[in-house]
Amino acid sequence: MITKRDLSVAAITMGLTLTFVIANSKINNLDSSIYDWNDIAVKETKVGAVRTFFRSPTATLDELECHVTTLNPNETSHPPHKHQEEEVIIIKEGTLEALVNGTMKRVGPGSVIFQASNQMHSIRNVGATPATYHVFSWHSPGTMKSVK
Repeated sequence: MITKRDLSVAAITMGLTLTFVIANSKINNLDSSIYDWNDIAVKETKVGAVRTFFRSPTATLDELECHVTTLNPNETSHPPHKHQEEEVIIIKEGTLEALVNGTMKRVGPGSVIFQASNQMHSIRNVGATPATYHVFSWHSPGTMKSVK
Protein backbone atom coordinates (compact mmCIF):
# COMPACT_ATOMS: atom_id res chain seq x y z
CA MET A 1 0.00 0.00 0.00
CA ILE A 2 1.25 3.49 -0.92
CA THR A 3 1.47 5.84 2.04
CA LYS A 4 1.44 9.63 2.26
CA ARG A 5 5.15 9.41 3.02
CA ASP A 6 5.77 7.46 -0.22
CA LEU A 7 3.83 10.06 -2.22
CA SER A 8 5.72 12.91 -0.53
CA VAL A 9 9.10 11.32 -1.28
CA ALA A 10 8.04 10.69 -4.91
CA ALA A 11 6.84 14.30 -5.32
CA ILE A 12 10.05 15.74 -3.86
CA THR A 13 12.18 13.44 -6.02
CA MET A 14 10.23 14.41 -9.15
CA GLY A 15 10.51 18.11 -8.31
CA LEU A 16 14.27 17.91 -7.74
CA THR A 17 14.75 15.90 -10.94
CA LEU A 18 12.78 18.40 -13.03
CA THR A 19 14.66 21.31 -11.43
CA PHE A 20 17.98 19.65 -12.30
CA VAL A 21 16.93 18.89 -15.89
CA ILE A 22 15.63 22.42 -16.50
CA ALA A 23 18.64 24.07 -14.85
CA ASN A 24 21.07 22.00 -16.90
CA SER A 25 19.25 22.12 -20.22
CA LYS A 26 21.36 23.87 -22.82
CA ILE A 27 20.10 26.00 -25.68
CA ASN A 28 21.77 24.90 -28.89
CA ASN A 29 24.32 27.26 -30.37
CA LEU A 30 23.54 28.88 -33.68
CA ASP A 31 24.94 26.70 -36.45
CA SER A 32 26.04 27.81 -39.91
CA SER A 33 22.82 28.72 -41.70
CA ILE A 34 21.25 30.50 -44.64
CA TYR A 35 18.26 32.79 -44.10
CA ASP A 36 16.34 33.55 -47.29
CA TRP A 37 14.77 37.03 -47.23
CA ASN A 38 11.52 35.65 -48.65
CA ASP A 39 11.24 33.01 -45.90
CA ILE A 40 11.43 35.42 -42.96
CA ALA A 41 8.08 36.42 -41.48
CA VAL A 42 7.27 40.13 -41.55
CA LYS A 43 5.78 41.56 -38.36
CA GLU A 44 4.01 44.87 -38.84
CA THR A 45 4.74 47.52 -36.20
CA LYS A 46 3.21 50.94 -35.56
CA VAL A 47 6.22 52.58 -37.27
CA GLY A 48 6.83 50.06 -40.07
CA ALA A 49 7.84 46.40 -39.92
CA VAL A 50 10.49 44.02 -38.59
CA ARG A 51 11.90 40.69 -39.75
CA THR A 52 13.74 38.66 -37.08
CA PHE A 53 16.33 36.38 -38.67
CA PHE A 54 17.91 34.87 -35.53
CA ARG A 55 18.60 35.48 -31.85
CA SER A 56 20.67 32.74 -30.28
CA PRO A 57 23.88 31.88 -28.46
CA THR A 58 26.88 30.97 -30.61
CA ALA A 59 30.11 29.12 -29.88
CA THR A 60 31.75 32.42 -28.86
CA LEU A 61 28.87 34.73 -27.85
CA ASP A 62 26.15 34.57 -25.22
CA GLU A 63 23.80 35.88 -27.92
CA LEU A 64 23.97 36.98 -31.56
CA GLU A 65 20.94 38.70 -33.04
CA CYS A 66 20.00 39.85 -36.53
CA HIS A 67 16.82 41.62 -37.50
CA VAL A 68 15.79 43.94 -40.31
CA THR A 69 13.70 47.00 -39.58
CA THR A 70 11.66 48.98 -42.10
CA LEU A 71 10.72 52.47 -40.93
CA ASN A 72 7.95 54.45 -42.57
CA PRO A 73 8.76 58.07 -43.57
CA ASN A 74 9.18 60.47 -40.62
CA GLU A 75 9.21 57.60 -38.08
CA THR A 76 11.74 56.76 -35.37
CA SER A 77 12.38 53.19 -34.27
CA HIS A 78 12.47 54.28 -30.61
CA PRO A 79 13.59 57.25 -28.50
CA PRO A 80 17.34 57.72 -27.94
CA HIS A 81 18.58 54.96 -25.65
CA LYS A 82 21.66 52.93 -24.77
CA HIS A 83 22.35 49.31 -23.86
CA GLN A 84 25.26 47.06 -23.03
CA GLU A 85 25.41 45.17 -26.33
CA GLU A 86 27.09 46.66 -29.39
CA GLU A 87 25.36 46.96 -32.75
CA VAL A 88 26.25 47.18 -36.41
CA ILE A 89 23.56 48.66 -38.65
CA ILE A 90 23.71 48.39 -42.46
CA ILE A 91 21.36 50.61 -44.47
CA LYS A 92 19.65 48.66 -47.28
CA GLU A 93 17.43 51.43 -48.66
CA GLY A 94 16.16 54.88 -47.78
CA THR A 95 17.62 57.86 -45.94
CA LEU A 96 18.13 57.75 -42.21
CA GLU A 97 19.30 60.20 -39.61
CA ALA A 98 21.32 58.48 -36.89
CA LEU A 99 22.41 59.72 -33.46
CA VAL A 100 26.05 58.75 -33.00
CA ASN A 101 28.39 60.33 -30.43
CA GLY A 102 25.83 63.03 -29.68
CA THR A 103 25.53 64.11 -33.32
CA MET A 104 22.74 63.47 -35.84
CA LYS A 105 24.04 62.46 -39.27
CA ARG A 106 22.24 61.51 -42.50
CA VAL A 107 23.18 58.22 -44.13
CA GLY A 108 21.89 56.29 -47.11
CA PRO A 109 22.06 52.86 -48.77
CA GLY A 110 25.26 50.93 -48.17
CA SER A 111 26.23 53.01 -45.13
CA VAL A 112 27.30 51.25 -41.94
CA ILE A 113 26.72 52.50 -38.40
CA PHE A 114 28.51 51.08 -35.37
CA GLN A 115 26.85 51.71 -31.99
CA ALA A 116 29.30 51.17 -29.13
CA SER A 117 28.28 49.72 -25.78
CA ASN A 118 26.41 52.13 -23.49
CA GLN A 119 26.32 54.98 -26.04
CA MET A 120 23.11 56.93 -26.69
CA HIS A 121 21.73 56.25 -30.16
CA SER A 122 18.59 56.43 -32.27
CA ILE A 123 17.50 56.19 -35.91
CA ARG A 124 14.89 58.20 -37.80
CA ASN A 125 13.67 57.89 -41.39
CA VAL A 126 14.08 61.37 -42.88
CA GLY A 127 13.27 60.31 -46.45
CA ALA A 128 10.03 60.30 -48.40
CA THR A 129 10.00 56.48 -48.78
CA PRO A 130 10.32 53.59 -46.33
CA ALA A 131 13.86 52.97 -45.07
CA THR A 132 15.14 49.46 -44.39
CA TYR A 133 18.23 48.49 -42.41
CA HIS A 134 19.87 45.34 -41.03
CA VAL A 135 20.80 45.26 -37.33
CA PHE A 136 23.40 42.89 -35.88
CA SER A 137 23.92 42.93 -32.12
CA TRP A 138 25.78 40.65 -29.77
CA HIS A 139 26.36 39.94 -26.12
CA SER A 140 29.92 38.99 -25.27
CA PRO A 141 30.29 36.30 -22.60
CA GLY A 142 29.16 37.50 -19.21
CA THR A 143 27.36 40.66 -20.43
CA MET A 144 23.81 39.31 -20.65
CA LYS A 145 21.38 40.72 -18.11
CA SER A 146 20.01 38.05 -15.81
CA VAL A 147 16.42 38.99 -16.72
CA LYS A 148 15.36 40.15 -20.18
